[in-house]
Amino acid sequence: MRQYSPLVPKNVSDLRDLIGSMMLGSPTFIDKTGRVPGENLETTFYELNEGLRNLRGKLGEARYLKLLEMSNQMRAYFEADPDDQTGDAVKGRDLILDMLDLLKARRPKS
Repeated sequence: MRQYSPLVPKNVSDLRDLIGSMMLGSPTFIDKTGRVPGENLETTFYELNEGLRNLRGKLGEARYLKLLEMSNQMRAYFEADPDDQTGDAVKGRDLILDMLDLLKARRPKS
């Protein structure tokens, strides 16, 4: 079995892809196919938050801080509802969509 190696996004397109893929893995992010052993909530949010940090300059400070806040809230929702039964996981998935919308919004000209 190979060791899991996180894939940290290096550009905004990769970040969008990661966030979009989170919809499928939520709320636990445990890979059920066996292709990505070691993938879980911890590794997924590591990838997301490190990707945000890497892209901080491209995102702009306000957008970066908002996305980081959304990431932290999303993680809390998924941790609170790992069995997808209380409605918190749905709130987490709603945040995924909100994050994607925020990434699509035009960056203000400075």
